[in-house]
Amino acid sequence: MSASERRGAARTAVVWDSLRGVLAEPCDVLDIGGGTGGFAVRVAEQGHRVSVVDPSPDALAALGRRAQEFGVADRVTGQQGELSSLLDAVEEASFDVVLCHGVLEVVEDPGAALATLARVLRPGGSLSLLVAQRHAAVVARAMAGHFGQAKAILSGETVGKAGHRFTSDEITGLLAGAGFSTVSVHGIRVFADLVPGSLLDLEPGATQALVALEQEVASRPEYLPLATQVHVLATH
Repeated sequence: MSASERRGAARTAVVWDSLRGVLAEPCDVLDIGGGTGGFAVRVAEQGHRVSVVDPSPDALAALGRRAQEFGVADRVTGQQGELSSLLDAVEEASFDVVLCHGVLEVVEDPGAALATLARVLRPGGSLSLLVAQRHAAVVARAMAGHFGQAKAILSGETVGKAGHRFTSDEITGLLAGAGFSTVSVHGIRVFADLVPGSLLDLEPGATQALVALEQEVASRPEYLPLATQVHVLATH
């Protein structure tokens, strides 16, 4: 496993832990903005039927190749589209689980986007939402010497192409406004972005230890402001 793969494993372990319960039985899964299939193919390997909606034709082509490589092409479909026009691509009440990872940041109206996701879920369906967390973004910009940008993010402004950032209270509030009930909130990448890649290369067992640490602090509220992302599991 390469250094980037080891770091990626540390970054996503908590999300996969949270999804274990909602993916316990075969179901229909929508991965909005799923790109090249980093999540979708692994979900399909677990026996689920996965539809990926993404605006990039190149990403969808890579998704098809990856699904073929891993032997799940019969359970993965890709369609070009965006969250803003999702109901043109899929039918209402047609999925048991929706994955929306790193997408809500770039939509114009996050509240309206969540309401759209609610419409494509079947009653009792689950939403896995992964968003950029504002407090960590402020710290990261300040540590890089971009103090004006840090202050702008602190005030809730969007900076550059990164789009919206959310506090945990803001995102759970938006979910409630769209008719969702929050099941769990976890901090993602509390330490993973701070640990030098060279350490993961040189120290035996370092990746496993980092994953264990991320899992340990993910649900502790005092560490949530340090997390690069917030993962929320919600039902509708």
